[in-house]
Amino acid sequence: MTVYKLKTPITEEQIRKLKVNDVLYVTGTIVTARDQAHRRALEYFKERRQLPLNLEGLAVFHCGPVVAKQGEKWIAVAAGPTTSTRMDIFEDEFIKDFKVRVVIGKGGMGKRTTDAMSKYGAVYGAFTGGAAVLAAKTIKNVRGVEWFDLGVPEAMWIFEVEEFGPLAIAIDSHGNNLFTDVQKSVEERKQQIYQKLGITP
Repeated sequence: MTVYKLKTPITEEQIRKLKVNDVLYVTGTIVTARDQAHRRALEYFKERRQLPLNLEGLAVFHCGPVVAKQGEKWIAVAAGPTTSTRMDIFEDEFIKDFKVRVVIGKGGMGKRTTDAMSKYGAVYGAFTGGAAVLAAKTIKNVRGVEWFDLGVPEAMWIFEVEEFGPLAIAIDSHGNNLFTDVQKSVEERKQQIYQKLGITP
């Protein structure tokens, strides 16, 4: 296990050094995007419309933050991760089209996303669920919000962060996926147990 501290924009070369079980801290710009923001961004790409900001080299965070307004300024109160499987149907295209380098969430992602990360150079950083206040403490500035019409949780929030993490690298850019590896191991072990007990599932 190696600990990396990377600053956005992150290059593909930097990402290729990371392996499953490494730990990553991100400083710089991260952008929240859940289902609706992913869908809209991909629609923009197909229509050749420019996104509100260039996502290349940035981290996208599966998060519906709790925010508060103090005068004219937004403050992040809590920023816990959303279950990433909800974005699995979008993430491969999102990585290909926008060249994001880090995807942050909880619960892991599947083969399509793993393949895209391997092909284009990205990683999945798992952030602990229930640590929303801890995450918010690393958000030093809410730079802006786009697509507010989608609602607070689904809007695209632009955060400036300092050492956001720790993120456990659960999918790397070499085709390794900790979640599917564990799932495979559990299935193999389960079959061995069934065999020992003389059970046919």
